[in-house]
Amino acid sequence: MRFSAQPIAGVVAIDIDAHSDERGFFARTICAEQFAAHGLVAGFVQHSVSWNPRAGTLRGLHFQAPQAEHKLVRVTRGAVFDVVVDLRRDSASYGRWHALELSADNHRQLYIPPGVAHGFQTLLPDSEVAYAMSAPFCAAAARGLRWDDPALAIAWPAAPDRIISARDRELPLLADCLDYPLA
Repeated sequence: MRFSAQPIAGVVAIDIDAHSDERGFFARTICAEQFAAHGLVAGFVQHSVSWNPRAGTLRGLHFQAPQAEHKLVRVTRGAVFDVVVDLRRDSASYGRWHALELSADNHRQLYIPPGVAHGFQTLLPDSEVAYAMSAPFCAAAARGLRWDDPALAIAWPAAPDRIISARDRELPLLADCLDYPLA
């Protein structure tokens, strides 16, 4: 695996090393030893999947607080515009966002530390996103912020038929999230 630090502190893109032959390829997606060598947590206790039948589906921006979690996100089918936002007030990248394309074709994973919100917009129909989390989902700790917060000015891809849940449309702006304890 190849680990690449991203502009948001603690966020790391992970590219697999595929070993190919006539059958296809084999690759590791998690290796505790390699993760530890890069200062990353590999103790994932919950794995989840999000299937999205239509392009333009937007989910997020989500995080848990105070029950924080490390996330490892990858796309197993289709492609997404994947976004992270730094919510850690003591971070040099506080309030900044970063995005990359994750797809079934590029096999890239994104490691997201606690205190960083996550969301995505599907670029292709029939997209599936797999998550590994270091803490179980806790409904009482589920938080989020608005995908279209003008203070963030995230450059989401154009989507004439964008699909967003009612819950995600009602999430607060970053300025209204200042009282969330993140750890």
